[in-house]
Amino acid sequence: MPHHELKRTYMLLIISAGLDAVIYSAFRLPQGRLDLRFLVLAVLTIVVSSRLTVRIPRITGHISVSDTFLFLTMLVYGGEAAVLLAAAEALWSSLRFSNKSIHIKPVTVGFNSAMMACSTFITFIVMERLFGDLTALRHGPFSVRFVAALYVMALLQYGSNSIFAAIHSSLKMWEPVWHTWRKYYLWASISFFAGASAAGITAQFTDSAGFYALIACTPIVGIVYFTYRTYLKNIEVMAAAARAEEAAAHAAEAERHVAELNHYIAEQERIREQFSQIEKMSAVGELASGVAHDFNNTLTGILGRAQLLLGTKDPAKIESGLNIIIKTAKDGAKTVRRIQDFARQRRDHHFQMVDVQQLLGDVAEITRPRWKNLAEAANIHINLDLACDNGLLVLGDESELREVLVNMVFNAVDAMPEGGRLTLAAKETNDLIEISVHDTGTGMTEETRLRVFDPFFTTKDMLGMGLGLAVSYGIICRHEGTVEVESQVGVGTTFRVRLPIGKPAAKKQLLLGPIAVEPHFKSGQTKILVVDDEEYVRDLLRDILEQQGCEVIVAKGGREALLFFENGDFDAVFTDVGMPDMNGWELSRVVRQRNSKIPVAVITGWGEAVGSHERQAAQVDWVVAKPFDTPQIAEMAREILRRKVQANHPALVAA
Repeated sequence: MPHHELKRTYMLLIISAGLDAVIYSAFRLPQGRLDLRFLVLAVLTIVVSSRLTVRIPRITGHISVSDTFLFLTMLVYGGEAAVLLAAAEALWSSLRFSNKSIHIKPVTVGFNSAMMACSTFITFIVMERLFGDLTALRHGPFSVRFVAALYVMALLQYGSNSIFAAIHSSLKMWEPVWHTWRKYYLWASISFFAGASAAGITAQFTDSAGFYALIACTPIVGIVYFTYRTYLKNIEVMAAAARAEEAAAHAAEAERHVAELNHYIAEQERIREQFSQIEKMSAVGELASGVAHDFNNTLTGILGRAQLLLGTKDPAKIESGLNIIIKTAKDGAKTVRRIQDFARQRRDHHFQMVDVQQLLGDVAEITRPRWKNLAEAANIHINLDLACDNGLLVLGDESELREVLVNMVFNAVDAMPEGGRLTLAAKETNDLIEISVHDTGTGMTEETRLRVFDPFFTTKDMLGMGLGLAVSYGIICRHEGTVEVESQVGVGTTFRVRLPIGKPAAKKQLLLGPIAVEPHFKSGQTKILVVDDEEYVRDLLRDILEQQGCEVIVAKGGREALLFFENGDFDAVFTDVGMPDMNGWELSRVVRQRNSKIPVAVITGWGEAVGSHERQAAQVDWVVAKPFDTPQIAEMAREILRRKVQANHPALVAA
């Protein structure tokens, strides 16, 4: 049974017992004993003593000084009158408190009245069994028997009343009865023994002093009341001081715990930063190791092939060797781009329209050795399906997108060690092009799926570095696309890449008039200033530009270039960025201040990492990444020539 229901049941039992005690006492009350003095005593008990109450600390209860008058009534008029008077006094006191508080309920009022009736009934019944007629005790001399009766009466009244109240409080606070009685009611015993003593003295004088004996009892009642009140105030002050001291101790303890917690958090943060730094250094080390491996392979191919060409006279072999060197150098450039993709530092978008159907076809052919030739050699059968709508276009870097899909296909093949079906598909959905790579392989757990794009995370042990999908993620983000993974263990995996739909821009054509451009400028060449602190780069640019019919002046740094620029009439400036005396951005700004229309090209090893804001601040026309292609530089030379033609011949119109 819940404790609140148990408390209510207890209260109803006490009310029932109190009602029985009142009825029993009313039937047994000798009418001849009651007189005018009883009426005065009843008024004093109900009206006056009920107002002289002391609150019990820490619980919603009060103790009145009415017990003195109840004991006096018991000794003078008998136990039955005392029971009725106790019930009436408790009822009046409870009603008075109920008018002051909204929390007092009728059941509580009835319980308080019944509790006083029961405790008084128990006292007078036991006293009659021990000492006989109570009214006869006061007529004898002031003997040991009379004193013993007074103390037994006080003990019975105090014991029964405090136990009834303690049981009620323990059910209310759900604490043990003994703990509640000892904590809240033990100290109240003094009032009962003092009241019994005062009642005994007054009763002894009633025969000789009559009504005035009641007046003699009043100072004793007042002394008991004010003594208790002062005592309880001191108790409250001491309790408040103890609570304040305890609160201060708890506050100090809490402050210490907070300081320890802050220290722990700071220490954990320091440890986390250390581990983060260790992880970063480990990542950089792994990345550097992989980059060194790739560059060593690249340099080996270039160096060995160049040394072979030195001793070769066959033009066909020379041409083939040079093509291999070009391809190897471009592979090295791709390694740099992969590093920049991993670091998320490439920001320039040299994008063009890409046919998605052609892209998927190229990916299928490039990966054919893995999913068909090598797989079938190992008795593994993988079928590839292509499903792509016609006319799908995206704006992007075709080689980078091809690299992303090739990497996903290779991962799909690795996930099907016993064969399966591989599907490359593309479709238009919600103004986006969705490209999917699906396999029927082993699938991934949820933990693996969530980490699949993390750098250096791999499930291939020593067979992979965990950079493929991380780089792919960077490429897709640069294309303003998204990628998501769906996977189920034992069923397969699907990568979905969503890219914006490409919209072809209108092409502008240069309409040339009847002027013959090449013959006109044979006698007046395009003059270009080339600035780079690396001699082999300067010489390479000069050779390419001179092959296009340009006159080239080279400078080792920015300050030397400015001297040449002041003394020469140049049509364009090609400059490196990282130079010791003046960087390329500073040189470009100075050139722009002196000539706002001259074409300026920045050629740098950090070209892919140059942002558009840097380009706009320096007002440059081109940013070219090293290593560059000869056709790219040649096209720039032709563009400079076209601008020169337009400047010298205003009738030439660009449509």
